[in-house]
Amino acid sequence: MDERALLRQMLAAQQAVDTPQTFAMSGREWDVLPGVYAPMFTRAAEFFAGALPYPRGGAFLEIGSGTGVIAVTAALSGCARVTATDISPEAAANTAMNARRHGADAVTTVCGDMFAPLADGDRYDLVFWNSSSLPTSQAWPETEGLGRAITDPGYRFHDAYLAGAADHLTPDGRLMLGFSNVGDRAHLDRLADRHGWTIRALDRGEVVFPGRSGSFDLLELTRRTPAG
Repeated sequence: MDERALLRQMLAAQQAVDTPQTFAMSGREWDVLPGVYAPMFTRAAEFFAGALPYPRGGAFLEIGSGTGVIAVTAALSGCARVTATDISPEAAANTAMNARRHGADAVTTVCGDMFAPLADGDRYDLVFWNSSSLPTSQAWPETEGLGRAITDPGYRFHDAYLAGAADHLTPDGRLMLGFSNVGDRAHLDRLADRHGWTIRALDRGEVVFPGRSGSFDLLELTRRTPAG
């Protein structure tokens, strides 16, 4: 299957969510709004919500929070401060809705691209992005809107994540990335090397994409130690 056909197949189930709905995940009920990536079709958010090593009593940042399953779970798991960012106003509102639903007062939701909404000195003990790892060679119309939750033409979003993350980590802070097996791992490795990061896999979860099986890796990126 070519990359555009795969993208259209993955989007089809998402676009069918055209009214507000609720879904069950991680032992809780959640709201999903139209136009927001619905995590119940792959269950990747459920895997990461359970696999992430939340810094209890510390600060957690999620890039691309979507419905807020991971950000809210971080707060309910003991993080004292949680910031959830999403470039989509609908997704930011959806995260805030689910934070209210579960009484997750530690969650602050902001709308903007990657780290742009954060103050210069805003630092976190753990930064995470469940990335839009399907690579595409072109920025087709399908890569906009909901497609941004799935695709990254040219991996420009991954490049921005790796370039900006260090400025928002505490001295002992950890940088993590959710990455699917439909992604271009060799391209990711080259970007990481360019920005001075090394990658190791912490965990893997089996998921189901619409019409196919797959997996997601929880990756940790650490600063490469200079030679000599």
